[in-house]
Amino acid sequence: MPATEESSAESPASPSNPASAVALVTGASRGIGREVAVALAREGLALGLTARDGDALAKVREECVAAGGQAVVAVAEVTSRDEVDAAVEAVRSAFGSVDLLVNNAGRIESREVPLWETDPEEWWAVVEADLRGPYLFARAVLPEMVARGRGRVVNVTSGAAIRDSAIYSAYGAAKAGLLRLTGSIVAAAGEAGVTAFDISPGHIETDMTRSMEMHQGRTSWTPPEAFTDLVVKVAQGRLDPLSGRYLRAGTDDVEALLPAAAELGRIDARTLRLRSYGPADPLG
Repeated sequence: MPATEESSAESPASPSNPASAVALVTGASRGIGREVAVALAREGLALGLTARDGDALAKVREECVAAGGQAVVAVAEVTSRDEVDAAVEAVRSAFGSVDLLVNNAGRIESREVPLWETDPEEWWAVVEADLRGPYLFARAVLPEMVARGRGRVVNVTSGAAIRDSAIYSAYGAAKAGLLRLTGSIVAAAGEAGVTAFDISPGHIETDMTRSMEMHQGRTSWTPPEAFTDLVVKVAQGRLDPLSGRYLRAGTDDVEALLPAAAELGRIDARTLRLRSYGPADPLG
């Protein structure tokens, strides 16, 4: 069972108020997860913070409280069903049902090599962290979201999910699977009031991106706030019309996309689909 630590702040107000919603952020001990947690704390949200490093999580919790939020820490391995369930229960016990899940935790291969040169154990570990982990957290929070008729899920994806690459085959496969997971959530729970989003953070400078050979020498990075601003807008409900769509921080102007939401839905744009070669294609 994960260790927990709660702030001494008062309990949040009604979950019907977006500024006092309960959010659970995975991989919150550093990098993008930390940025998201602090940004949501500034909006007054109550936060469940999960990762494997309890000491680092405790520091992020302090930052969140200082920023005006509330936070509980749950140390958990995202690929462990028991630890994920216990982490969700820790957040529920502290603040009530989770209104917003941010599936951020993940990893990438240590070497930029073609599939046949990868290590099978590492390859599968990447898939488990990047796909099984989000699945387990979504599985744990969705029943209450559906029952209450509201809830939001952000799956942190990547451009690797939407294009072929000679390297990072496990990462790309897992992130593509995450797009399909988002679609499954919307198809199964959308009518119940649950929304879900695939959001790519772009190229934010983190420990992971700095370690990647392909980013060596990069001087232009996506500002973290370009991504956290999108997550905050999801928390506020402003992006609900774009549920099920792929968005990219630093590239997309969501204020321009929102008026086109109905058209995006009509043509099924910004989703994972097999492209037809034309009217004669028997697959449609």
